[in-house]
Amino acid sequence: MAETTQILLPESFQGGRGDFTEQIWLIWELIKAPLIVPVLRLMVYISLAMSLMLFFERLYMGIVIILVKLFWKKPEKRYKYEPIQDDLELGSSNFPHVLIQIPMFNEREVYKISIGAACGLSWPADRLVIQVLDDSTDPVIKQMVEQECLRWASKGINITYQIRETRGGYKAGALKEGLKRSYVKHCEYVAIFDADFRPEPDYLRRAIPFLVHNPDIALVQARWRFVNADECLLTRMQEMSLDYHFTVEQEVGSATHAFFGFNGTAGVWRIAAINEAGGWKDRTTVEDMDLAVRASLRGWKFVYLGDLQVKSELPSTFKAFRFQQHRWSCGPANLFRKMVMEIVRNKKVKFWKKVYVIYSFFFVRKIIAHMVTFFFYCVVLPLTILVPEVYVPIWGAVYIPSIITILNSVGTPRSIHLLFYWILFENVMSLHRTKATLIGLLEAGRANEWVVTEKLGDALKNKAAADKKAGGKIPKIRLRCKFGDRINTLELGFAAFLFLCGCYDFVHGKNNYFIYLFLQTFSFLITGIGYVGTIIPSS
Repeated sequence: MAETTQILLPESFQGGRGDFTEQIWLIWELIKAPLIVPVLRLMVYISLAMSLMLFFERLYMGIVIILVKLFWKKPEKRYKYEPIQDDLELGSSNFPHVLIQIPMFNEREVYKISIGAACGLSWPADRLVIQVLDDSTDPVIKQMVEQECLRWASKGINITYQIRETRGGYKAGALKEGLKRSYVKHCEYVAIFDADFRPEPDYLRRAIPFLVHNPDIALVQARWRFVNADECLLTRMQEMSLDYHFTVEQEVGSATHAFFGFNGTAGVWRIAAINEAGGWKDRTTVEDMDLAVRASLRGWKFVYLGDLQVKSELPSTFKAFRFQQHRWSCGPANLFRKMVMEIVRNKKVKFWKKVYVIYSFFFVRKIIAHMVTFFFYCVVLPLTILVPEVYVPIWGAVYIPSIITILNSVGTPRSIHLLFYWILFENVMSLHRTKATLIGLLEAGRANEWVVTEKLGDALKNKAAADKKAGGKIPKIRLRCKFGDRINTLELGFAAFLFLCGCYDFVHGKNNYFIYLFLQTFSFLITGIGYVGTIIPSS
């Protein structure tokens, strides 16, 4: 065997067999030119192509949103719109019957918020049905929610507490089951609010007229506003990402193609459109987007109202945020896998709308956007430091991502000073989103994992107020958990990888990438040890 080894390996390699480090280095040199360099160069070309796709998508969106703001008519002018007036003679007969659905699962901290907001809607009581769909597994919480429903019912509100024997289908199953109840058969429209959402009293009066006067409209979607955006750096980062979605993506989709993904809450649906589209399905974790795509393929139109805003809550812990992002990244990729050919074969939708849905809505925003951020800036670019034979053009490494970042920041101008931190944070989260996207595309083990996002409601605010009253000062409130539960090994592994690449570039490199790499290392490190979820209330 020893003689065979001497024949197969170069003489230089045999001479350094005693030194393990030298052997590794010689193996690296042996395979670098024929294997590593071509593969890495191909990865660079693919990454640059994906960057250009994302760049042109963001540029297109930016141009369109400027045109929309300057020249497009507002939804009230584009569609027939006339407020529903109170009439003393007709009473409430000119108001359509509306169902409010509030799906819940162990929502101890926020159940009163959503139920109270729904019961406070300015709509004739005899034309409104409120349905609390409680899938809670905690009997104490179930009793609390039921008692809250009974309290409002005693005030004359038509509210029903609905439970199921099993959680089959999760949220989609609960919504589907709720529509089957005989006491809602007379309702024409359904408004859906997650347990932490707080619609203003005039919500229905502003949204319903679009559906009443335009029979081809299936959905009216309101914008989310976040009551805890200033709670900590984590919530500020989330606000920046979501504001671009609402300010640009939803607005552009509504204005140009009358299509966008339903956000699962703060929207009003025409029940006939839900039924025609095949009803709620639980085949993915984005049942809201699934329904929206199917309804759009049947010719229904959607309207987004950016000035109709509903208060909601952002995840305050990194653990809760990670679970949410897994569902939001895995679900769309899995739905794309299931529906792409159905979209291609559809004959009711115009060609350009199909191109928009497949390429722009799904492929670029839901797949490419996650992957290019992770593969290019966290894998390929650091590896090119170790392989100087592979060149990354400056326009791809600096100019294009800078423009994309600036275009992404237009949604939240008040947080422009946090743009640098947001870039580092999004790069870290791209690892988690890319993993979830691949799971969805391949329909792997966790493709249909559903973990309800933890909500804190006013618990922190109330505790801070109580402590302030007792001690005379505002405390810093921290959500404590076991250190082992906070550790994220994948992020720590990439922190080590980027640190080594940064050190190598500091010693041998010429492009000064080590500045970025060390900053990104620190970002991966603090997320790896789980300290992103610290809650620090604003003054």
